[in-house]
Amino acid sequence: MNKKALTNPELFKFYDKKNKDDFFGSNQRWFPTTWQRLSGCGSCAASNIYYYLTYLNNTLGKKYNSRKEWVSLMEELWKYVKPSLRGVNKLEMFYNPMLEFAKTKGMDLTYHFCEVPEEVYYRPTFQKVIDFLSKALDKDLPVAFLNWCNGEVKNLDRWHWVTIIELGYDLEKEWAYVNILDEGRFKTIDLALWLKSTKLGGGFLYFEFA
Repeated sequence: MNKKALTNPELFKFYDKKNKDDFFGSNQRWFPTTWQRLSGCGSCAASNIYYYLTYLNNTLGKKYNSRKEWVSLMEELWKYVKPSLRGVNKLEMFYNPMLEFAKTKGMDLTYHFCEVPEEVYYRPTFQKVIDFLSKALDKDLPVAFLNWCNGEVKNLDRWHWVTIIELGYDLEKEWAYVNILDEGRFKTIDLALWLKSTKLGGGFLYFEFA
């Protein structure tokens, strides 16, 4: 089996003294308002990605070791990757604000996306999706994953953004899993099952330095 992964996933890990537990990256449940907690998954995925990009760009002052630091970044991203009444339900609602936010931080980014439309006929092949994710992770770049419908995948919420940090697949590219960051936790998702069973689709998106 082939495996692609970020070189430093431990960068996301920190120990929360209040809850006496380890967390990985952002968690929308930490937002202060009800609306943010309900619809802040896009801002959280953007926070994870921006945080890792600053590490790659050597602009991260220090590793985040507290929930407070993460919430501060989440609040910053919320002002840009801000949901409509239907959430951040389009890829452009993520990448355009993310590019704008990055510029305010002196970072010039470009983006790449792979959309999985609702119409099965127009969807990319499973092999193309794997190749897209592989290319990102080979460059040590995390991937934002928009899931409109989780299909038969039980451990993935519908209408939700998460962050892909690892991909594994067989040599024939007929089966694959992704490891994701979701609500401060580390989860393994059956990617093949998602692509096979999702009724609405979604998409994948990553950023790199221009």
